[in-house]
Amino acid sequence: MQLDIRWNNDGLAPCIVQDNATKEVLMLAYMNKESLELSIRTKIAHYFSRSKQRVWMKGESSGNTQKICSLHIDCDSDSILINVEQNGVACHTGNKSCFFMSMLEDHLETTKPNSKEPLKYSIATYGVLDTLYHTLLERKNESVKSSYTSLLYTKGDNAIAKKVIEEAGEFCFAFKDKEIKEIVYECADLFYHIFVALASLNIHPDIIYQELLRRMGTSGIEEKQSRSQSNLNK
Repeated sequence: MQLDIRWNNDGLAPCIVQDNATKEVLMLAYMNKESLELSIRTKIAHYFSRSKQRVWMKGESSGNTQKICSLHIDCDSDSILINVEQNGVACHTGNKSCFFMSMLEDHLETTKPNSKEPLKYSIATYGVLDTLYHTLLERKNESVKSSYTSLLYTKGDNAIAKKVIEEAGEFCFAFKDKEIKEIVYECADLFYHIFVALASLNIHPDIIYQELLRRMGTSGIEEKQSRSQSNLNK
């Protein structure tokens, strides 16, 4: 039976994901028409990432795939419920469910995860740069007394941009001097502050990867010419 989804203005619908055996809520994601069709056809959960701005298969990086056991829509046809067999864990922190932090005072400490283990899991599973990005997002809510990144966010865009320029300059000086150790060190500083800038605007690094992928196979001269022509047409 064909059912029509009432997509929101962005062409998306929220999707609640439950463990098929325990009925524990594992995560909240979003689907568009393409990801829903892929999920139905393959019986493997696919979603639309609002941060990456693309369809992704759950577990494409981590291997923590979700086999679909059932798929329903609600009475208003604007929300989706999926029951899955979860391979591994659902959350990028290494927790089984994304909903592991209680907001009730008497449960705050018992549900707070170990700060080091989730980070180790995330780096090993998702890679350094993706983990760095999500860590920087978390720093937005931390105290400026304990977080340098939080302090940068508080100072605003000009301070962040100034640090990117400063670190780029230091990288260039190290490059000019051909000091390999300093080049690596300054490059890491530059990457970090660029990612702070991206995270401040909620621009996922995957979007940058997609742009680089788009340019692959196109010469740099052609790419620059296409941008110049586009600017002239504005």
